Amino acid sequence: MTSTKPYLIRAIYEWIVDNGLTPHLLVDTRDPQVSVPQQYVKENSIVLNLAPSAVRDLQLGNEFIGFSARFAGVSQEVFVPVGAARMIFARENGQGMALTEQPPEAAPSEDAPPPPPPPAPGGGKRGGHLTRVK
Repeated sequence: MTSTKPYLIRAIYEWIVDNGLTPHLLVDTRDPQVSVPQQYVKENSIVLNLAPSAVRDLQLGNEFIGFSARFAGVSQEVFVPVGAARMIFARENGQGMALTEQPPEAAPSEDAPPPPPPPAPGGGKRGGHLTRVK
């Protein structure tokens, strides 16, 4: 099944822009595929302004986010895998959405405990067994 993350990013981006606010994207720069100006990275993160007036050729794809923007007057290409996006929010009021990591579906390991046995026929429920204490 495909990740919901790129769909949420696009939806929140559109909501922010429709409300006349400035969309910002918090990116985890530890991913080796992230391509951003390194001089603006702080503590393995960068906040990118995605406002239509700040970027050119914005692509909010299912696998990556890409655009061209000026940093200190120099045009640069930015590339962010969707998996490295951590939050999209409006600069003016902070409203938006944290984007959690979605781990890949893992196959059960050989060391994993066996699944619980199926319930007994009839629901497997017993009658009450409480005793009144005086």
